[in-house]
This record gives sequence, C-alpha cells and structure tokens, in this order.
Amino acid sequence: MSTAHGDAHAGDAHIMIAQPRDFTWKSADGLRLYGRNWIVDAADGDTRIPVICLPGLSRNSRDFNDIARYLHAQNHHVVALDYRGRGKSDWDSDWRNYALPVEENDIALAIEKLGLKRFAVLGTSRGGLHALIMAGRYAAEQMAGVIFNDVGPHIEMRAIHRIAATLGHRMNADSLAQVADNLKHTIGNQFPSFESKDWLKLAGQLASEQSGGFVMDYDPALAHQLASLDDAAPAPDLWPLYDRLLDRPVMVIHGEKSDLLSPETCRRMVDTHPNARLKTISGQGHAPVLWETDTHEAVARFLQEL
Repeated sequence: MSTAHGDAHAGDAHIMIAQPRDFTWKSADGLRLYGRNWIVDAADGDTRIPVICLPGLSRNSRDFNDIARYLHAQNHHVVALDYRGRGKSDWDSDWRNYALPVEENDIALAIEKLGLKRFAVLGTSRGGLHALIMAGRYAAEQMAGVIFNDVGPHIEMRAIHRIAATLGHRMNADSLAQVADNLKHTIGNQFPSFESKDWLKLAGQLASEQSGGFVMDYDPALAHQLASLDDAAPAPDLWPLYDRLLDRPVMVIHGEKSDLLSPETCRRMVDTHPNARLKTISGQGHAPVLWETDTHEAVARFLQEL
C-alpha cells in the first residue's frame, strides 16, 4: 500500500493534509479495482465509525475528497471506492458486468480486504442504491447507518433518461476549462449557483489529464446499461429494500433542484422510518457535491450518534 502524494488533478484545492493512501483489490473475475483510504492512527484513541463512500454511476472516489478530509479530521477512517470501469479501476471487457449485483460483490470484497467489522455507508446516487442492496447482506451490527446522497427507493425516471442521453458523450476535451464548459452545458440547470471556479473544481473530479488533453474517468461502454431503457416502463419499486434499513439510522441529503429525488420521496423516507433525518442542500440538484462545511458538520453529527 503506497501513500498518495496528494491530489494532482487540476481543480483540486491542493490541500496537503489528510492525504489518502491508495489501495487495490481483486474482483472475483480478476479485475484490479482501486480505492482510497484515509486511515486514522489507532494511537490517537478516539477513533469513530469508519465510513465507506460509494460514488454515482459514472463518478469516482475523488467526489469525496472534501468530506473525507473533514471526517478524517474527526477521527473517522474513510474509504472511497472506484467501481469497475470508473476512476483508476480496470475496465471490464463486457459492459454487462457494469451492473449493481456485480459491483456489490466487488464492494463486499473490498470490505473484506479492509477488515471492516462495523461501518456506515455514504452513497451518492448509484452508491445509495448499493446501500439498499447491502442491507440484505450486512446486519445493523455491521452496517450501522446509511447516508443517501440524493437517491431513494423511488427514482424519477425523467432524470434517468436525462443521464442516459449524455452518458458516454463528450468524453474528451482539450482543456479542463472545456470539461467545465461541457459540464455546465449538461447539468447547469441542476447547479444554477455554481461559478466558474466551481465548474473547474467539479471538472477536476470527473476528468484526468491524458496525452495533452482531458478524458472523463469512466468507460464509455457504461452507456449501454441505460441505452435500452423503455420510456413506458415504470420506475422499480425499491421500498421493500428500504424497509430492511428500518433497524438502523438513515440520513437523506436532498438537492433542492434535483430531478432524480423528489421532495415527496424524501418525506416518505423520513415519515416511514423511525430514525431518519433530512438535509436539503439549497441551490444544488443531482447530486449535491458535498463540499460545504455545514453539510460536513451535519454528516459528522449523524455519524457521531451511531
């Protein structure tokens, strides 16, 4: 396991504290998968519950840089994973393996490798869907709580169609500024308050410099997963999976402008759960970027009670 020298991706804040360590593990079918590990020195005493951060569909572990640094400073061991075909993980030669059940087995192997006996999950979008599935594998004694970042048991299909229409497009750019412009064009209505510096920071999380240009950090074959969507098909009913979480605390982070997670779904998540709380992020849509101090503090308060 080697210590990372810091985040060299353009758009990062170049904070030289709480740098993660890279780690890798093998999937059951032999892919080399990548994660980032903010480790707490056990000698510090007051170590708190570890947090596993799971990104969105085409996103990667860099999405959690800011909140991981904050939680690490609060003595949480934080782990962020790249799914197969994303970030620094190997691409799969068969796009059909970019599927929740396959990825969930990959996640389980990472948890086993790291020896995590008790943890909380922070899942952004697809990561939250993984948390719903994981509730069937891990009892409350091990997976002690879940933070859903702008996702729930009911998904607004218009958002999935929006994502499907852009996934795998504009993969290459001449500069980070062009990546930022592409993002603004694609999801600008989800983040109306973003300034140029915000789009550049987001671009640095989603793309890496390669061969004099910038490339989005996911396999474009991922788009096949959404290419066959039936416009008339109803959204899947995931509420039975959510019911498995009634025995452990839940936090819902909702982007005020989100087109994927509705206020109605948020209310039902809170109203039907004995220990759930909601935090709405103003001026942001799908999915909140988790950069703000008040969001960090709210997540830390939730974790402290586990």
